[in-house]
Amino acid sequence: MSTTDSPHPGRLHPITITVREMADIFGRMGFDVVQGPELETEWYNFDALNIPNDHPSRDMWDTFWTKTKGGEERKVLRTHTSPMQIRWLEKQGAPTRIVVPGKVFRNEATDATHEAQFYQLEGLAIDTNVTLGHLKGTLERFCKEYFGNDAKVRLRPSYFPFVEPGVEIDVWFPAQKKWLEVMGAGMVHPKVLQNAGVDATRYQGFAFGLGVERFIMIKYGIPDIRLFHSGDIRFNYAFNEKPV
Repeated sequence: MSTTDSPHPGRLHPITITVREMADIFGRMGFDVVQGPELETEWYNFDALNIPNDHPSRDMWDTFWTKTKGGEERKVLRTHTSPMQIRWLEKQGAPTRIVVPGKVFRNEATDATHEAQFYQLEGLAIDTNVTLGHLKGTLERFCKEYFGNDAKVRLRPSYFPFVEPGVEIDVWFPAQKKWLEVMGAGMVHPKVLQNAGVDATRYQGFAFGLGVERFIMIKYGIPDIRLFHSGDIRFNYAFNEKPV
């Protein structure tokens, strides 16, 4: 750029815009926004979340493991933002309601729908007498606020080691006339509560995890997740006309 050219004003990245929007929606429902470390111990990333030693996610082909020395505890680039469930409950106890946005990492090949690094937003609500109905109501309200009032939510049975029962969340999109899977969720497993020092006979709760880029791709019809990290300023401009 020459000295006579006007500089191009910056724009917020669509992930930043969306994380803020999602945090605002959950904030209106009483959820606090918290952050956690991207480098995690094996305990917080796997063991405390009831993920068994033989689970495929522990394989070196799915997880970025760090080198260790001597008896040092093994560490990973976190594969999800779920470890903050344990860290937060250890620190703050129950009852609580939080969402945890942040980068997560998977050791996998990239294509139009997969990236080695992407953003996730974790949600956790712990209290007495929390039910699956509260989970559905919370996510239904969130999806309607994010996707629009025409969005309908359904729950399908699924399995995740840190929840029991586990469910997949689908959203109905009238324009496309089909259901699309948008996130996994469920009632927090009693072992997870116990590992965090919470009395599982008194408290229950729900948790959910969504891929931020996936939500953006569905809402705006973006065909390739790799666009988010392409560095193409035109991609950012398309989401926000207001300079920063």
